[in-house]
Amino acid sequence: MKKTRPAAPVDCIVMPLSFGSLFAGIGGLDLGLERAGMVCKWQVEIDPYCRRVLEIHWPDVRRWDDVRTWPQPDAERVDLLCGGFPCQDVSRAGKQVGIDGPRSGLWSELARIIRDCRPRFVLLENTPGLLDGGIDRVLWDLAKIGFNAEWTVLSSCRFGAPHTRERVFVLAYPNGDTRERFKRGRVFGPQDSDQERNVYEQWSRDEPPRVADGVSGWMDTAANRAIGNAVDPRVSEFIGRRIVEAVESAA
Repeated sequence: MKKTRPAAPVDCIVMPLSFGSLFAGIGGLDLGLERAGMVCKWQVEIDPYCRRVLEIHWPDVRRWDDVRTWPQPDAERVDLLCGGFPCQDVSRAGKQVGIDGPRSGLWSELARIIRDCRPRFVLLENTPGLLDGGIDRVLWDLAKIGFNAEWTVLSSCRFGAPHTRERVFVLAYPNGDTRERFKRGRVFGPQDSDQERNVYEQWSRDEPPRVADGVSGWMDTAANRAIGNAVDPRVSEFIGRRIVEAVESAA
């Protein structure tokens, strides 16, 4: 059996937290986590258009193109592994063939990577359809490799967006007595409305105004598809801030 390396206890982590991004898309998760104070070390994305976008905004970050060949031997170890694995087979808007479908079935690759890399944290994103069929498999697979998890549904409109855009977020971390201090402070507990408002106000200052749906009419199909698949960085920043706060309070 292949040996897996243990994750670092939360009280041994050196700040700022580092992260690697799987199914990176155009970097919605990545941008929010960076604004929460984390540092991106690498990205994995198969779509050529999305990789070109990532190259513009993260020119110094290493990139690979296929989660099925990950991890690479020379990839840097990170504190947090994030990924919005494909939703097409579990989405309420699709045929709902399930998490073993040809697209959402890539979850099995992500579970393998978590097992092999043993990050301190795992942040997953998907559509609410995952709760109808698939979340049980995700939690079971995480439990088999020694990870506890909590999850919630967050909507972009809570952060000032003119649309709902609900998404499921799962935060997982290894089991173990040395980490009980962190586990007592759940990240997805009662939400902090003041922190949500701070994120909204910061993005309102920093970002230019957009049309109601956030997409300009001249954008091509590749750009529209990439935006449609993207995570709202305001939401991932909120989650990132709560992770950072939990780590700092447990140290």
